[in-house]
Amino acid sequence: MAHRHTDPAPSTAAIRSHPIHPMLIPFPLAFLVGVLLTDLAYWATSDPFWARASLWLVGAGVVSGLIAAAFGLVDFFTIRRARDHAIGWIHFLGNATALILSLVNWLLRFDDPAAAILPWGLLLSVIVAAILGVTGWAGGELSYRHRIGVMREPDSDLGGRL
Repeated sequence: MAHRHTDPAPSTAAIRSHPIHPMLIPFPLAFLVGVLLTDLAYWATSDPFWARASLWLVGAGVVSGLIAAAFGLVDFFTIRRARDHAIGWIHFLGNATALILSLVNWLLRFDDPAAAILPWGLLLSVIVAAILGVTGWAGGELSYRHRIGVMREPDSDLGGRL
């Protein structure tokens, strides 16, 4: 069983000790899961609107994912505890795989967004959403179980209020 840490390992990619990576990850997650939903909508309706929406969502997911990944990589390579646990490697390698597959998915759609959805675009969207489910869980484990990227104490300038 992995050791549970009680001492936090603060993020090294932070603004006033607030970690940047967790602030950014909702965007690529929402965009890339949204691709699956819009691909399914296209499959159900054959409406080209959904194919164009998928193209834009996968592009936004790749771009925002690269930005989030940059800050995640800083923490991964500067916080030894993140690399000491297998779950850290699952989070890192899984997200890298999801970004690469999403880039391929995006490139497939450029010439004809609708033609790319069935079967390969939809299949890639399903795989990426599944990977993100696993890597999201892994990121939660890193933060909540292993206390990676967690602040040492609340910022005193906030006076304990938000």
